[in-house]
Amino acid sequence: MRFLYSLLALSALAAPAALAQSAPATPDSTPLWASAEAPATPEAPVNGAPVGLNRAMAPAPAKLTPSDPNKPSFIPVPIAFYQQETGFAGGVAILPVWRFGQDTMVRKSNARLIAWISQKKQTTVQLTHTIFTPEEKFFLSGELSYYDLAFNYYGIGNDTRKSDETQIKYPLWVFDEKVLAKVVPNLFVGLRYRFTDLGNVDLKDPQDPINNPATQYYNIPASQRSGYRTSGLGPAILYDGRDNVLATYTGNFVDAHMLFNGGALGSDYKFTRYMVDARHFNPLFGTNNTILALQFLGQYHTGSVPFRELGGMGATLGGSLYNNAYLMRGIYEARFRDRQFTTAQAEIRQKLFWRFDGVVFGAVGQVAPRLGDYTFDDTKFAGGGGLRFRFNRRDRLNIRLDYGVGSGGNSGIIFAVGEAF
Repeated sequence: MRFLYSLLALSALAAPAALAQSAPATPDSTPLWASAEAPATPEAPVNGAPVGLNRAMAPAPAKLTPSDPNKPSFIPVPIAFYQQETGFAGGVAILPVWRFGQDTMVRKSNARLIAWISQKKQTTVQLTHTIFTPEEKFFLSGELSYYDLAFNYYGIGNDTRKSDETQIKYPLWVFDEKVLAKVVPNLFVGLRYRFTDLGNVDLKDPQDPINNPATQYYNIPASQRSGYRTSGLGPAILYDGRDNVLATYTGNFVDAHMLFNGGALGSDYKFTRYMVDARHFNPLFGTNNTILALQFLGQYHTGSVPFRELGGMGATLGGSLYNNAYLMRGIYEARFRDRQFTTAQAEIRQKLFWRFDGVVFGAVGQVAPRLGDYTFDDTKFAGGGGLRFRFNRRDRLNIRLDYGVGSGGNSGIIFAVGEAF
């Protein structure tokens, strides 16, 4: 799903940011990009956000970026956008960032509450969170969301046609939670539970048997169009060595889990999901001005998988399904979907000036009913570039605006809070 947000939201944040003092004046001997939280270390030359070439212009206390490294940050962001499926829409994002206790070795926790309603009476309320408890003894990550949206649906497979595009709508509840315990520093093991409740899947507009026969809609089994529930539980293991979970400069992240869905858990369908998500972040040229970010993600299924739980290429809705990652930007939300889904993406993040950064990104991926059906010729591509506005320098919390193009005949602007992965 592509969010076409107004740039007014970005400019509204930029004006007060220019007058906010995020930290005490930095001595001349200290680089402007040095951390307000902790001194530099050889492994991570800086542990704070790049702040560009501009010093604070007013001595007033920080509004967007508190100077106290342990003070919680709680920043509401107005949002407005237009897209064909929704019409004009508006809402708010609330973005708390905090740390449990005074130990600065404990990484900060964060949550994102995004809520909006559209001219066409479509609604999203999405709450996601990533929590490190004191001493990082436990790691909790998940989502509680309600969606009442319309989507373009193209059917199942790696070769679906744009001419088969059909708009469908449905309400959806999602609850997803990982509860993991620390084994050794950065390594956590535990359980993941995911529940979805899909309501009636309807055509958005009346059927036109000539111009819009809605063939792919009727290819969805009637039992799935009338709604269903999935409920899955399984083991999870996580290695998270990132220096910052909101905008990583250095470190590695590996999440692997299995979800067993079945009647004993209240699921209408019996299937198993296997997923691995691996990411690597590395500063280039000896500073944190340029960051290389890499990700590999594979999601694989066995059993009877309903249409919306299939792996979907072109994930721009956010949420916990892919650990809040945005995949194959430039391809429409789940433009290609099937039982097996593999993708890899790379991004270069470059500091520009003041609070602005730029990025370029590219990705490849493929879906198929079986892994053995993958072929080089069927590989899909996506790529593009974007801007970042860092409205909370201390915690590295960015507003992101990307433009992507990709296989399948779609392209678009994507607005979101936080990095793509």
